[in-house]
Amino acid sequence: MTNQVVAYLQENRERLLEKLYSYLRIPSISTDSTYKEDVAKAAAFTADYLKDIGFDRVTVQQTEKHPIVTGEWLGAGSDKPTALFYGHYDVQPADPLPLWDSEPFEPTERNGRIYARGVSDDKGQVFMHLAVFEAFMKTGGALPINMKVCIEGEEEIGSTNLHAVLHEQTEQFQADFAIISDSGMVESGQPTMLYGLKGAAALEFSVYGPDRDLHSGLYGGAVRNPLQAMTHILSSLKDTEEVIQVEGFYDGIEELPEEERKLMAQAPGENFTKTVGVPEAVSEKGYTAKEHTMARPTLEVNGMYGGYQGEGTKTIIPSEATAKITSRLVPGQDPADIVEKIMAHIKKHTPAGVRVEVRPEPFKAKAYKVDPNHPLIQKAAESLTQAFGKETVFVRMGGSIPVVEWIDTVYQMPVILLGFGTPEDRLHSPNESFPLESFDKGMETLVYFYEKVSE
Repeated sequence: MTNQVVAYLQENRERLLEKLYSYLRIPSISTDSTYKEDVAKAAAFTADYLKDIGFDRVTVQQTEKHPIVTGEWLGAGSDKPTALFYGHYDVQPADPLPLWDSEPFEPTERNGRIYARGVSDDKGQVFMHLAVFEAFMKTGGALPINMKVCIEGEEEIGSTNLHAVLHEQTEQFQADFAIISDSGMVESGQPTMLYGLKGAAALEFSVYGPDRDLHSGLYGGAVRNPLQAMTHILSSLKDTEEVIQVEGFYDGIEELPEEERKLMAQAPGENFTKTVGVPEAVSEKGYTAKEHTMARPTLEVNGMYGGYQGEGTKTIIPSEATAKITSRLVPGQDPADIVEKIMAHIKKHTPAGVRVEVRPEPFKAKAYKVDPNHPLIQKAAESLTQAFGKETVFVRMGGSIPVVEWIDTVYQMPVILLGFGTPEDRLHSPNESFPLESFDKGMETLVYFYEKVSE
């Protein structure tokens, strides 16, 4: 059966690509209310495809903002496992438009890639699963395992309504495991098994001084400068060896096991000078850059502003300054606890003569990690190797996908992160793209994986 399914995908490749392109032409931008009808069109497209494939109980569940598409096919029987496939059909805005080399919502093939907004994140990868479901149904009349789907339209704006739905409709989404393709590989053509994600915590703080901007000649030396006070606070957060100085920040974190260090060492390393233009990489003392980005917590200043920013000089002491901070977290850290500890550090290190106000942000998630030796992880890795013809590497990722934590917390089931994007995909940026190789071999991987799980 496996060979027949793969052959179907190959024989129908052009038709499937054109169907994907129709999907990508819908500008389903969730953050902009101007595109609300287009988001609804993308939901309808998703639901219609599931119905055409043969899924049952396909619904477009309305929420306070954008719909969630659900469906199921349980024809494999009670002796076969049930999977929950999660994805999202909403996309980021295409701005700035002048930086695109082709129209963002008119898919274009060049240099072995498909260029379009959402092709990698996440419409293209969602479509690959749907196409594989179609191939199984058209060749054998059945999927190898039972399947439930949950495809939402708010991932790019925080999945606010999905959180409530997962908690309220637990029976609808209960399964033996979940599978998500909203991630990628360490490099193009290198099969990669992702077994962990970082959590996240965010806050911003403002430093207030005088009740108005002051003449720096008349008041300099007598009134504390809020901008300088803010930089003093920021510089106290970590030292020059990337060790975070917030009291209790590392409490509860497990040491990175030697087995995982060996797994990470086998993954290709990124040349940061070449890819992002920095003179050299930095990392926490005692860890490589790969280990730090994959498996150690971070604390970053995302932005700061205050005072005069126009052309030339304006000799003032600004009345206030603001900074935004995020931390990426690892297992053992709680976002709310980390925010409290950073807030305490900020207040402790605030110089005299200014007042500070700290505001937690809603962006938060706990880290997720599954044992890389878990049988489902191993089957996924074997499937990747079989399809791509190269040994799979195992990594943890520095990014966060909040829905992974929600599924883990609510349903206590393993989440298989089987993504096919590449570092060159330019997610959220102009000229987003996806390799045709990933499209072809990714679908082949999914065929092998679902068959192996069935066995």
